[in-house]
Formats: sequence, structure tokens, C-alpha cells
Amino acid sequence: MRERAETVASSICPDLKDPFRVADLTAAVLAADPARLFDETAQLSLTGGRRVVRVRGASDTLAKLFAEFLEGTPGGAFVVAEAGELAARSSLRRAFEAAPSAVAIGCYPDTPRELALVIRETLATHRVTASRDAGQFLVERLGGDRLLTRSELEKLVLYAGEGGRVELDDARLAISDTAALELDDAVLAAAEGEPARVERVLGRVFQQGESPVSIVRALLRHMQRLHGFTARLAAGASVEEILRSARPPIFFKQEDSFRRQLGLWTEPRLRPQLDRLARAELNMKTTGLPAETICREAMLAVAQAARERR
Repeated sequence: MRERAETVASSICPDLKDPFRVADLTAAVLAADPARLFDETAQLSLTGGRRVVRVRGASDTLAKLFAEFLEGTPGGAFVVAEAGELAARSSLRRAFEAAPSAVAIGCYPDTPRELALVIRETLATHRVTASRDAGQFLVERLGGDRLLTRSELEKLVLYAGEGGRVELDDARLAISDTAALELDDAVLAAAEGEPARVERVLGRVFQQGESPVSIVRALLRHMQRLHGFTARLAAGASVEEILRSARPPIFFKQEDSFRRQLGLWTEPRLRPQLDRLARAELNMKTTGLPAETICREAMLAVAQAARERR
């Protein structure tokens, strides 16, 4: 969302640090002084050029203010409001969708395909190539936070050097404890049947700004992977054979965790959990109930199911 907002804003003012053409406002500032939005959009730039007003952390608490602002005759500035996850019934979202002079742009966590494209483009900028296994490992580890993904890739580029090549071992060394570490910990805790650990780690994950939808999707992907592993196990493959041939490769620090999980889950036991997680994501998008609550409830339910097996 932040990357999209900056792209849109910089199409008006390429230098977003220009104090004469860019005003940065927070939701707290506008809540305390609503007139500030009207004042900032009415001002003219001392150096010429259209001004940009950025509003960070917008939520439904500002819906009435923006509805009134958009009904009137806004000044000449270009306004970009950055909001977190908004349900379909969000009053702020409806205000922007209903106004002829405004638009609401949906931003979603990167899918594996989109993440692979971001990885290729970022590495290509520095003429760095990656092996297939390294690319799969990066897609598995970097998750849906675009800003954090780019930061980790820049670190990997420095490690590989301009024009270098990244192999699987290089990726493991550079990205070992990365942006996805906390999220991975929450996912593994749920799959291993540790509700207390899930609750503890989820608090940190939410504080870091991870969206509830991306958390549930991460656990769903993990459980789908386990589902495939348990099917192979039932067909006669050994645990070690499954771990050794996994693609993308299992991070070596997580191999013991996967062994424990394969001792807890079977294909029939996983099916209702997959349905539960898919239903949780749907409820986040359609019911208007707090997404964090739905996410936490689904994660703890999976953890409890695994705990009962233990």
C-alpha cells in the first residue's frame, strides 16, 4: 500500500521530500484539527507545481471528514490517503468510491507469482541472477510485505555483488532470519499445537503491521503443503524422503518442526482445518467483523486441534 501510494504521489511531485509541495498529515492530526485538510489542499506552492497532501493511517474515523471534503470543492492539491485493511462496508472506502473526484485503489498482499516477479525485477536491476532453488526459497521466505521484501532483496544484492549469482546456500545465509521470521514462528506454533506461543507471537506480528489476511493465508499455504506431505506419507514415503525432496526446500532450521508436525497430522485431520482457514479469510472480507479477531480465532483453533493430537 505504501509503495502504491508513493508511486501515485510521485506522479504529481517527483520529490516527495519537497517541503513546499508535499504536506504529510496523520489521522491523529486531522482528528484533532479537521480544518487542516481543507487548509493544506487550498495552499499554493511557493516554488510552483501542484501540491500533494498525504494522509497516513486513515480509517473509518475520518470517513465523515473526507465525505464532507469530497462533496465540496477541494483545493488544487492532489490528496493521497493511505489506509489499512478496509472491509467492503467501510464508511471511508464508500466515501471515496461514491465521490466523482476520488477513487479507492485496493492493495493486496503479494501472491507467490507476484512475489517471484518482484524478486526477478529487483535482482535484474543489479544484474544479479538466481538459481531455480534459490528463487523458490526466496518466494517461500519473503512473504507478503512488499517493503520488507525489497529491503531483504537489497541485502541479498549486496551479498551477491553487482552482476553476481545467488545460489540456494547464498539465499539461506543472507535471508536466514528475515522479515518472515515472526510470521513463520506463528505458523509453526499453530501447526505444532502450541496455542500459548501462537498468542504470544501473533501480538508481535500484528504490531509489525502484518495484515490478518496475509497471516491466515500463510498458515493455509503451510497446511496445504502438509496435506501434500501426509498424502505421500500415506502412500509409503518416509518422513526423511519427504523432507529431502521438498520443493521449495525446507529451511534447515525448520526440519525438526516439520518432523513433529508430520507426527501430528494426517490427511483426514487436515481437511477440516483447510476449510476453517479458507472460511476465516472469507469472513474477514465479507462480515465486517474485526479481522484480527477472526485471524486469532482461526490460528488458535488449528493449534488446539494439533494440541489434542499431542
